[in-house]
Amino acid sequence: MRVDELKERLGDKVQIEWKSFLLRTEPKTQSLEKFIDYTNSWQRPAAMEPAAAFTTPWESGAEPPTSSLPAQVAWKASSTFGPDKQDAFHQALLTAYFTENRNISDWSVLSDIAEQVGIDRTEFEVFLDTNRQYLASWVIDEHNSAIQNGVTAVPTVVIGDVLPVPGAQDVEQYERLVERFIQRRAEARAAQEAEASDEA
Repeated sequence: MRVDELKERLGDKVQIEWKSFLLRTEPKTQSLEKFIDYTNSWQRPAAMEPAAAFTTPWESGAEPPTSSLPAQVAWKASSTFGPDKQDAFHQALLTAYFTENRNISDWSVLSDIAEQVGIDRTEFEVFLDTNRQYLASWVIDEHNSAIQNGVTAVPTVVIGDVLPVPGAQDVEQYERLVERFIQRRAEARAAQEAEASDEA
């Protein structure tokens, strides 16, 4: 939500690229009772982010997700249907989990979400079946790259591939950091150009 608002504020100054990060790397079965207790922790981010809708505690009765991988794989698969469909899938995925309390590690639920955002269900499922291993490797590679670059928390915004900002920040803080990064990059570029001009 805040990153979307940042994009609205800064327009062409920023380009947002979402990458995969697995919160649960290995499949794990958790009792519904324990999971419901865990979802009480969503009350804190719900209070901090009024634009996001949370249903807490989990009230649908659906089994909890067993792994982060299926949702990430399905999100990558949605990219083949165009950036607008992938953006819509991303938002619908968040709604399905945090608001509707659906099990987003269930492949049929993920197909439902794809259909909901206007992706042909059959095409989506065929693409998933054909490319599942490749898509999973893509997700895992992005996750491992994030770990190697010091990312350990969600959310983490990485500015210019060099400045990780962990934890949810106010939009104003993101804006200050981005503007400062843009300014320093411009100053560094100007200094390099001046040095090259002196050498010539």
